[in-house]
Amino acid sequence: MSKKWSRMFPGQAWQVAEARHFVAALLEGEEASLVDDAVLVVGELAANAVRHTRSGWYRGWFLVVIGFADDLLRIQVTDQGGDDEPTVRSVNSPVDEGGRGLLLIDACAKGWGVKDRPAVRAASGSTWRG
Repeated sequence: MSKKWSRMFPGQAWQVAEARHFVAALLEGEEASLVDDAVLVVGELAANAVRHTRSGWYRGWFLVVIGFADDLLRIQVTDQGGDDEPTVRSVNSPVDEGGRGLLLIDACAKGWGVKDRPAVRAASGSTWRG
């Protein structure tokens, strides 16, 4: 049986923590490593939405969708789009302060990707087997 939960957040930096709390609450009672990975993925995607897309502009927003189906967990963060396609960057220096978010998502998720929609971009870090 599949279930889906979603919540829209204002596109403000402090709302990234709220998105992480939302996911942690939905996964309460699940294996700790699954919760930790899911919270990390949502945090990175939400932070990217606020930092790199129109979601971080005045009256911007981002949407978090969590889907449960059998032994899969799907995480989707929809933002309001930006000028650039999200890509995994190489980190040239261990002291670089940014650029590791999609690398972390790639390490945690079975797969992830980006879908373009008219005026909205959806980035999803997804699918764990429990």
